[in-house]
Amino acid sequence: MLASFLITFREGLEAFLIVGIILSYLGKLKVPQYNKYIYVGVGLGIIISLIIAYIFQVVFYGLEEHYQHYLMIFILLFATIVLSYMVIWMANQSKQIKGDMEDNIKELVSTGNIIGMVFLAFLAVLREGFESVLFFSSLSIDAGLTLEDGLIGAVIGLVLSIVLVYALMKGAKNIPLKAFFKYTGLLILIIAGGLFGSSVSMMQASDMIPVMVQEVYNISYILDDRGVFGTFLRALFGYNSSPTLLHLLSWGFYMIIAISLWKKTYAYAK
Repeated sequence: MLASFLITFREGLEAFLIVGIILSYLGKLKVPQYNKYIYVGVGLGIIISLIIAYIFQVVFYGLEEHYQHYLMIFILLFATIVLSYMVIWMANQSKQIKGDMEDNIKELVSTGNIIGMVFLAFLAVLREGFESVLFFSSLSIDAGLTLEDGLIGAVIGLVLSIVLVYALMKGAKNIPLKAFFKYTGLLILIIAGGLFGSSVSMMQASDMIPVMVQEVYNISYILDDRGVFGTFLRALFGYNSSPTLLHLLSWGFYMIIAISLWKKTYAYAK
């Protein structure tokens, strides 16, 4: 539940912040009549995100077990790539995103481009919604995240993200938003590293890549990754109590590259 909460809280915050910037700037331009088109875009973004989530489930459970395994591997790898890229992209764009957004809105208002306004809000919500779908699919595959736990965490995360954005738009300027995005970005990279390690284990189970060394160590007698707390750590960080050598090397390689890029990007963005 904590993993699903973190996902929707962060992704919802990104999406609603962009929507909040749009609405705030429309108010500054004194054209609140365009607000309804922004809400249409938000609604469409949510609907399409839910449709994508449904298609994921239908396609996955409609496949034979043999093909399900390959789709699991693809989803884990794709989620790792997309989520890693979006964390680094957000770090690079954080300083200029508000200025670029306001320039786009001003142009759309001056030309009366209603479709463009709808699409702007739609794209902001759909991008974060798609990331959330990927993350949920990956967690349900990797750690058996149940629908009930996932939905509870997701709803709490969304509600809190809306409350925080509302507070920001009402003038609560002392919220350390930059630090929030920086360190939740790091946490998401750690989670993505766990997904990548799990994809390697699945490829080994399918004989797609060699096992090399079956078990580097085994600490399941201390903390089993199938136990209650171990499952929680596996869902959140990709914890494995008895990894293969290739799994461990792949996870370590990803983490070194991802954290190096994260540090370099935020150091450059100062």
